[in-house]
Amino acid sequence: MRKIIHIDMDAFFAAAEIRENPQYIGKPVIVGGSPHKRGVVSTCSYEARKYGIHSAMPSSIALRLCPNAIFLRPNFELYRGISKQIREIFYQYTDTVEPVSIDEAYLDVTENKFNVKSATMLAKQIKANIFKQTKLTASAGVSYNKFLAKIASEMDKPDGLFVITPRDSEKILNELKIEKFHGIGKVTAAKMKKMGIYQGRDLKKVELQKLIKLFGKAGEFYYNVVRGKDDRKVGNFIKRRSYGKESTFEKDINDINYMLEYIKKISHNIAMGLQKKEIQGRTISIKIKYADFKVITRNRTLGEWTSDADIIYD
Repeated sequence: MRKIIHIDMDAFFAAAEIRENPQYIGKPVIVGGSPHKRGVVSTCSYEARKYGIHSAMPSSIALRLCPNAIFLRPNFELYRGISKQIREIFYQYTDTVEPVSIDEAYLDVTENKFNVKSATMLAKQIKANIFKQTKLTASAGVSYNKFLAKIASEMDKPDGLFVITPRDSEKILNELKIEKFHGIGKVTAAKMKKMGIYQGRDLKKVELQKLIKLFGKAGEFYYNVVRGKDDRKVGNFIKRRSYGKESTFEKDINDINYMLEYIKKISHNIAMGLQKKEIQGRTISIKIKYADFKVITRNRTLGEWTSDADIIYD
């Protein structure tokens, strides 16, 4: 049986900023765009989360929820430097590492450089080393597959360590709220709730063919993970499926000619990117966010693959 650790840094961007600026300790810190220029929250400290603030929330709403919040622009050079330190720690234990983002990764420690049998013991050591070198905390999840390790890392935040054993997995998955399942987003969770699926035990009652019919290939994934099955290997990267560009304007735009000019510009940028990577696409999508923050998407699938700017624009 495999031994997988999922490491997730706690409020990474905000924690890094607080480390650099100790005067912010204990205060609601928000890293992201300006609340006065249509910015979006990238991450925030746990003090800010108490006000209901979360990532991807418009900064203007975050300011209304917490008027005394401290807003900081992201310092990616700082974050990348710390992330590199953390990654070097991972490779001290195993070469089987799959970085998911700048602040989280999976580690397969079934075979490790210290020949330690206990993945829990290794997770404790990794967390301690991260704190020793960076003065930042991480949460760790330990289990026998990637899905459960990811779920485990979210069970005891911040600075937590949670283990899901084969014996415990069924009970935990049965009681887990459907929106807490990694891979089930807000839209899918809402759709499931309309079907009467609120917890893992409800999802488990739905037949495989029905899930596939309703959710496509993801249906098979849901069917398996709710039963504790996940055969994905650490380091088994998924090939990129999409390529795009987007922008948030400082002020509302209601001039159709301006919009079309912008779409033409972004179409050419996308085409140049596709051509540089020597790839093409077939489905063209556009996402629009309105003044009330409602988001819609529209797409059209072409008869042929393309990386032509004029075709994308049309």
